[in-house]
Amino acid sequence: MNNPREIIIAIDAMGGDLGPIAVINGAFQASKKIPKIKFIFFGNKIEIAPLLKKKDILNISEIVHTDQIITNDIKPIDALRKFRKSSMFKATESVKSGVSNAIVSGGNTGALMVISTVLMKTINGINRPAIASMFPTKKSETVMLDLGANIDCDVKNILDFAIMGKIFSKTVLGIKKPKIGLLNVGSEILKGNKIVQLAAKRLAKEKNIDFYGFIEGNDIPMGIVDVVVTDGFTGNIALKTAEGISELYTDYLKKTFNDNLYSKLAFIISLPILKTLWNRVSPGKYNGAMFLGLNGIVVKSHGRSDADGFANAISVAYDLCINNFNEKIICDIKKSF
Repeated sequence: MNNPREIIIAIDAMGGDLGPIAVINGAFQASKKIPKIKFIFFGNKIEIAPLLKKKDILNISEIVHTDQIITNDIKPIDALRKFRKSSMFKATESVKSGVSNAIVSGGNTGALMVISTVLMKTINGINRPAIASMFPTKKSETVMLDLGANIDCDVKNILDFAIMGKIFSKTVLGIKKPKIGLLNVGSEILKGNKIVQLAAKRLAKEKNIDFYGFIEGNDIPMGIVDVVVTDGFTGNIALKTAEGISELYTDYLKKTFNDNLYSKLAFIISLPILKTLWNRVSPGKYNGAMFLGLNGIVVKSHGRSDADGFANAISVAYDLCINNFNEKIICDIKKSF
């Protein structure tokens, strides 16, 4: 493996709705902020090379040409069986082989999960991987997992998610002792199904975890806990609901400020405040969902992410690599439960 201070990121250059332009612009932005980072771009060399030359990052980049692209309409199992020469598959393969330290892709989420799980396998002691990401809150940010990798979960899965979420919070957000909350239909002890109740009892006894208890959906944006643990079904619904509300209020603001001359004038006056607000809640700032529990660093960028968002996803991958994230999970798994 490479010197840990020189991180090589495998980039699926063909993934995402905006294509190689957003990906390479994002890599360029990340390279200006992160020292000793290098990229291997997987995809169509004819499209990639001119963009790299334009951004002047050829000196820290390598291109591996691939002909196949996994689009969003391709089923995960077909992606695994029929697209082994795709940019996504080859980029993931480079992490498994040790050529790269991490992969970042904005492509088909299901395909990336299946390919990375089959190629890398789960960490010893972890039954299932989980998708984790950050949410803005009233206080700062919180980590939430699982966001869609697992529809059904047992008690062991919930406990694993708590450990991985704790380490993610410490590594990416720098919180020394993250507070863990278990998402439920109520905060009372008797609320929820048997799996949630049993998991709560186990978490309450764990010395290495600061367990807050049950939280409800409206507690998430309040920042009551640093890590929100739930199953993938509930977590994905919460994620998509939050994204939908964000788009709704953005649309409301646009329509309101374009309503008449006075509202347009009000927009100009309030522009500095709106920019501050946008910098606080911009989706790009929180882009970069990690597939936790695999023997390799896999970060999923949102398919519609622009350059800013993709740069943030690269930063997440870099932080996980430089802080030996997986080694810390292995260590905590041995200590716990």
